Amino acid sequence: MKNNPVLQSAPLAFPWQTIDPFLFCVHHVDHYPNGNAQMGPVASLNGRQIGSDFSNKDGWSMYHGQTIPGFPSHPHRGFETVTIVRQGHIDHSDSLGATARFGPGDVQWLTAGKGIVHCEMFPLRQTDAPNSCELFQIWLNLPASRKMAEPHFTMLWNEQIQKVQHTDEQGLRTDVVVVAGTLDNARGLPPPPDSWASQADADLAIFTVRMQAGARWTLPRAQHAQTQRQLYVFAGQGLSIEGHALANRHVAQVHAQADLVLQNGEQDTEFLMLQARPIGEPVAQYGPFVMNTQAEIHQAFADYRRTEFGGWPWASSDPVHPRDAGRFAKHADGRIEHAGTSEGAQP
Repeated sequence: MKNNPVLQSAPLAFPWQTIDPFLFCVHHVDHYPNGNAQMGPVASLNGRQIGSDFSNKDGWSMYHGQTIPGFPSHPHRGFETVTIVRQGHIDHSDSLGATARFGPGDVQWLTAGKGIVHCEMFPLRQTDAPNSCELFQIWLNLPASRKMAEPHFTMLWNEQIQKVQHTDEQGLRTDVVVVAGTLDNARGLPPPPDSWASQADADLAIFTVRMQAGARWTLPRAQHAQTQRQLYVFAGQGLSIEGHALANRHVAQVHAQADLVLQNGEQDTEFLMLQARPIGEPVAQYGPFVMNTQAEIHQAFADYRRTEFGGWPWASSDPVHPRDAGRFAKHADGRIEHAGTSEGAQP
């Protein structure tokens, strides 16, 4: 294409830069040591600001965890979280009484809606080997008409998520995980019913892409004229987009209404793609609450102080499942999923 397809680009910040309807994106990579009897790190926690440790000391952080890394109980209202796990496991529990363990390749899509309290803990299950943990967490806004929807979470299991493999004329591969949206004949699993992604004209897509060194692949154009698209290169040496370089650890907003030829460099490269038609409504945010006006933010705090969004039914703020428990989800209605199926026993 004659014009530069890269509308703007910048080095990745923390958190990663986003555009409407995406509110927040972070890539956590932690190389935790062996786990102890409580599934915390065997290493000393001295020198860390326990309760708020984002230090990456020795290659890992405790975040808000006290003994087990992760994020103990905290509230949300007015948006969704999409958590994509690449390494390690996450133990989820919430104020609705739902709970889950999910791992590599799995995605949890949580609609906070009118209010939920949940925790996300990273149990270090291996005692005889290090416990690497890697994940993306994306915050996706809800339109005003859905901000007070009932809370709901959906598990997208690795075994059911569709993947696309493309081989170019040199025999080099590009592998795409279709978390949301469509690509070729692959379609993302259904998101929660009140999600912006569930709107037919939202044109929302989330892909993770790995290109072999030297691979060439054409990213198809978006379906809607208003769709916006960003590429986040987080591993490798970078790539070129229609001949325009995008370095590693950079984000680019790219032209979404044309097919784009991507040419990889001399190393395998990985990037995350987020795209959607913008919601186009005012955003008022304070911490864990995202609404349309400051008055609604004040109401969210008042409602949380009054109701605690249903209260916390668990014995601690950071519950985890037994070390040997498998991947499962128990929903608020009692329905149980296990390892990518709708059947199976509760661990």
